[in-house]
Amino acid sequence: MKQKFMNLENKKSENKEKKQIKEDELLIRYGEFGGRYLPPEFEEVFNILTQEFEKVKNDSEFLEELRVLFNDYVGRPSPLYFAKNLSKKCGNRIYFKREDLNHTGAHKINNTLGQVLLAKRMGKKKVIAETGAGQHGVATATAATLLGLECEIFMGKIDAEKQSNNVYRMKLLGSKVNVIEQGTKSLKDAVDAALEHFAKNPETFYVLGSVVGPQPYPEMVRFFQSVIGQEAKEQILKKENKMPDYCIACIGGGSNAIGLFSGFLDSPNTKLIGVEPAGKGLKTTMHAATLTLGSPGIIHGFKTYLLQDKNGDPLPVYSIASGLDYPGVGPEFAQLKKTNKSEFVTVDDKEALNAFKKISLIEGIIPALETSHALAHVMKMPAKDKVIIVNFSGRGDKDVEFVSKLAD
Repeated sequence: MKQKFMNLENKKSENKEKKQIKEDELLIRYGEFGGRYLPPEFEEVFNILTQEFEKVKNDSEFLEELRVLFNDYVGRPSPLYFAKNLSKKCGNRIYFKREDLNHTGAHKINNTLGQVLLAKRMGKKKVIAETGAGQHGVATATAATLLGLECEIFMGKIDAEKQSNNVYRMKLLGSKVNVIEQGTKSLKDAVDAALEHFAKNPETFYVLGSVVGPQPYPEMVRFFQSVIGQEAKEQILKKENKMPDYCIACIGGGSNAIGLFSGFLDSPNTKLIGVEPAGKGLKTTMHAATLTLGSPGIIHGFKTYLLQDKNGDPLPVYSIASGLDYPGVGPEFAQLKKTNKSEFVTVDDKEALNAFKKISLIEGIIPALETSHALAHVMKMPAKDKVIIVNFSGRGDKDVEFVSKLAD
């Protein structure tokens, strides 16, 4: 079973086993990207999940329960904060969509509450999840505890060591944490391990953390994260009486970015910019700039842009921000790139660290290293009095110890 799932990220294996692994054309939602590339034994599980998700999307009782949790438990709506000091310094009107103020400290809770609530509606007793920076793991553990479900988390060893505080938080919330020592010991390997567990235990519910994976996951995560863009659109119109000139977010898998972008895709005068991690530099192998340097391929059961070798296997990737080191990206971003509806740029480790420190000093807000990539790009933009919304996707408490050691 594991080998069949792992083969979903290898072009040669896909062609070799085309009779066993088929892709349903009806499920491609983003041009040629997305879809499902799955062994036949998974069809029923994903068909049921798709059907149940389609039901709750329009279920007033489900949506009201989620709305109450968003308002009273998460603390939504999150503020759209005018960063006065940074704006003055940069010569633009810069707003932070403060997802860092959510319960658990990031945007991840929007998605996990939605998925765990769906799992409970489906009668599931246990949820599993992958995590990179630990924020999705903490958010899944939080939602599972609140709603009374068992929870198991998979996390790469490198990330677990960098984010030991989040590992303890997950355990404190009652979740089992599996530290993965295979492969690059990072996010991609955590996803592999979670998929392997799910393959062997299909009675569980896999709470996928980003807009990746086989359908319906990209659509489902987008749906639950779209609250970010819905709020930001209403808030910016009240503050500026116009749509923003730019919406900017960091991109790994892309859940925080699509959450913001979804509110502005129909705005012709708003430019959407996704910021990828250049790591140690684009001329090295130590980066995760998938949309910048990748090519179309298959990973984890879906088609997207992918950093891959000549055989179609994912390459090792790297980012100083654990939540960004994934060799693929959400399929909607692949389509946005192909149709030139979004711009994708890169920021390296040094620039991200500089933004981490500068924003702390300028605005008195410590950003996550993931968020720091988006902020670093904003700080490089020319001063033209433009209205800019940055998705402040998470707070940097989790990164303070790690960054302090770099300074030693």
